[in-house]
Amino acid sequence: MICVKDVSLTINKHRILEDVSMEAESGEAVGIIGGNGSGKTMLMKCICGFNRMFTGEIEVLGQRIGQDTEFPKSTGFIIEIPGFLPYLSGYENLKLLAGIRREIGREEICDYMELVGLEPEDRKKVRKYSLGMRQRLGLAQALMENPQVLILDEPLNGLDKYMAEKMRAILKEEKDKGKTILLASHNEKDIEYICDRTYEIDNGRIVQ
Repeated sequence: MICVKDVSLTINKHRILEDVSMEAESGEAVGIIGGNGSGKTMLMKCICGFNRMFTGEIEVLGQRIGQDTEFPKSTGFIIEIPGFLPYLSGYENLKLLAGIRREIGREEICDYMELVGLEPEDRKKVRKYSLGMRQRLGLAQALMENPQVLILDEPLNGLDKYMAEKMRAILKEEKDKGKTILLASHNEKDIEYICDRTYEIDNGRIVQ
């Protein structure tokens, strides 16, 4: 489902990734661990097609990023802090994003907002959301179109203990449905509960 082969990335003469190879099979949850600046977020950006200056090959669902497709199909993602239009409500943001592919409607949007503990009828603007609320809205956005692949960078960041446990259970349920998940997290509980195996990245290289 995800295949990364000999990927390297240099920005402003600074080596960000070096000969990274990894894979995730169908229905598998794979963790990526590493400290700040290790390269894990940039690797995820390359896999999502947000940065195509890399060398090597990245294939998602049988399509090569930057060659067969600009962005991977049937993929939901959270990269860093989710970005939304601050002057719209959570529901309005998701409705706008759902309008790009036109695969889902109000019912699905509301279902996934409620799943992550957000009220679709709440008119509060996203600029007034806490970090945890933004993270949960980002998770709803990643899940709402029922993608085959989830690429999640610190998806539970900013959540309290109760909400973090609830979101872990949701992601575990998505894996049990057969979704392929690539998860980066500093929290060992996230990795242990959700992932089948892990890669460790340090200074842009896979070390374990």
